[in-house]
Parts: sequence; structure tokens; C-alpha cells
Amino acid sequence: MRKIFALVLSLALALSLFGAVAQAEGFSGEVKIWVADAMVDLTHAKVEEFKAANPQYAGLTALIEAVGEGDSATNMITDVEGGADIFAFAQDQLARLVAAGALVELSEENAALVAEQNDAGSVAAVTLGGLVYAYPMTSDNGYFLNYDKSVITDPSTLEGVLAQAEAAGKSVYFEINSGWYQTAFFFGTGATVTYDVDDAGNLVKANINYASPEGLAALKGMIALAKSPAFVNGSSADNATNYAAIVVGTWARETLSKAFGDNYAATKLPTFEVDGTAYQLSGFGGFKMLGVKPQVDEAKLAACDALALYLTGEEVQAARFEQSGWGPSNLNVQQSEAVKADFVLSALAEQLQHTMGQGQYPGDYWSTATGLGDDVIAGKLNDLTDEQLMERLTQFQDILIGLANPQ
Repeated sequence: MRKIFALVLSLALALSLFGAVAQAEGFSGEVKIWVADAMVDLTHAKVEEFKAANPQYAGLTALIEAVGEGDSATNMITDVEGGADIFAFAQDQLARLVAAGALVELSEENAALVAEQNDAGSVAAVTLGGLVYAYPMTSDNGYFLNYDKSVITDPSTLEGVLAQAEAAGKSVYFEINSGWYQTAFFFGTGATVTYDVDDAGNLVKANINYASPEGLAALKGMIALAKSPAFVNGSSADNATNYAAIVVGTWARETLSKAFGDNYAATKLPTFEVDGTAYQLSGFGGFKMLGVKPQVDEAKLAACDALALYLTGEEVQAARFEQSGWGPSNLNVQQSEAVKADFVLSALAEQLQHTMGQGQYPGDYWSTATGLGDDVIAGKLNDLTDEQLMERLTQFQDILIGLANPQ
């Protein structure tokens, strides 16, 4: 059913898709919108503002339902035809949604506006195969360095952070046996791992170069970190003790504010050095976005595109920040005094310039990465030569390649 529906839509839209927004004169009818529960009331209000500012859409009726970003993609893929016309989702679901025919490509005009108005990380997160498929809504999921500035006076290098913590008898928390946090080292040196997805949503190919000089440098950086007396593996601020720094995201803000008090500070992740070369710690970045489902009715498609563009624009992103503290992807909102005064979001925004949006990964990727990190933490790799470390990386890489399941 999904494939038949997508085929019908593609045939109906083939001649008019890219010019839909520019040429439509209006639309009267229902548009179903899925957003997080915390955003339902705000979305209602902003839709009404949109209609007031655009009389050609005065007859539009918005049916706004609370469907979180974690569920919307699965629901859409299960039933594209019965799903929402506009829906919020997380960046790691983009490929699956495109493969399912649940997202329409943006017009050239709207794609240009997205690229102009939003940060580079969020633009990359809505782009697949050089085409833009969604509207960035937030840049607010990722990790960065949170620290006690009475202990860590210079957070610029990992070696310096560790030395300052050691001198104070404090700990530095970094969860290097997590496939999410571990990429800070690998992506930082230029190593990468991503997976291609086929039309059925299967992971069919691993793109990975961990068994390389770049991967070797990353692994040696992790080993050096684990050797420090200050190092503690972990990312839970709630469970951390006697610490001067922790690599974690915005969700730990309240706990860290209590732990560090007026000395609470945050910044991008530091650099680390291996064999005389400095690398900027990187990692995964996370973004929320709005997608538009393909439509048989060109006028409805134009209305959905115009509304999605508005709901992810500067004014509405600012309202989301003010109401719920959601970090904006819009460049102007990021530079507003209110957002810049939020040092936690500012640290995240700075770090996201050095990260890669998280795509789709097989479940066993995470456990495989944990195994590598566990070996590092246990010191099993400490006395290995570069050649032996490369062998370990090759084993790791071969497992990750084997997790793809071509059909």
C-alpha cells in the first residue's frame, strides 16, 4: 500500500512539484500536523498567526495532534496515506522517511531559504543525496564540555583539562564506551562511519574508514584519555561525584547548576593531541525538523510547504526558545541577546559546528562500539604497537561493515 500510494503521488506531482509554493493561489481544507505535546498550544497559536498574515489560507483548518518526534517517523512509514501532512521528526529518521515516500523534496526557492537562514549542521541534517527534504526546527541535541571554572581555568585542550583536574584531585567524565560519545574522537580525526539505506529502508552499505591513520589517531586519543587518573567513564551528571568536568548535553543543565553553582561554565569540546597533531573533538549532532508529506492536490502541497516554512522560521523558533528553551537552528535567533545569554545553548551551538548529524545505525553498532570502548577503559590496548592497534581497528571495521544487510 505504501509503495502504491507513493507511486500515485509521484506521478501526480511529477510536472509541478518544484513550482508548487510559488504558483499556488490558496487552499481551503484540513491539514493534519504532528508535533510534540509541549508544542501543541504554541503551534495552534502560530498557525492562526500564519493564516491572518496570509489571507489566501484563511480557509485552512489545522488538525494538530501530539505525536512526538520519536514516534512520528515510525507512524508515517507504517501508513503514509493516513499520516500527518506536516510532522516533526529527528534527523536520524530522514533516510527512512525518504525511502518510504513520506517526504516531499523542497522547492528550489524554499531550499535556498533553508540554507540561508539556518546553521550548517541543521542544513546538512535535512539534506540527502544533495536534495533538501525537510525544514530545520532546532539545533539542540549534542554534547559539549561542562565544567567548574574554579578548577578548569583553560578548557581549550583535553590534555589541559585533565591536568587541571588531576592537580585539584577531581574527575573528568567522558563516556568513551558509548557509540554516541565515542565518535567525538573518530569524527574529530576525519574517520567516519555511516550507512546507506535502500528504498525499503534497509541498511545496505557501511561507509567507514576506521582502519586508517585517522582511525588510529582517534583510538590513540581515547587510550591517552583513559590513562589519566582524572578520567571516569560516564555521562550521567546525576551519578557523577567529585568532578570538575563532564561531557554531556543540555538535559543535565539543572543538575550541573546545582553541582557547580556560580562556577558552572560550558564550551565546545576541547582539542586533543596525538603524535604532535591537534584534533578538534567532534561527535554526533542532533536536530529536529518539520517534514511535508507528498500531496496529490498541488494547492494543498503549496499550503503545507508555506506553513512548514513559517513554523520553522525566525519568529516561531524564537517563540519555542522562549517557551521551552529549545535551541534554535535559525542563525538570527542564535544571535539574539536572549539565546547568546544562555551559555549552555551557546556552547552547544559552537560544538555543533564541528559535528555530524546522526543518521541511521544498526542496533549492533552501539554494542560493538561499547566493546571497543570497554577494551580501552580496561587498558587492554595500552601496550599494543600501532600495527596491532590497526589490526584491532580492522576487526572493529569489519564487524560494522557486516552489520549492513543488503537485500
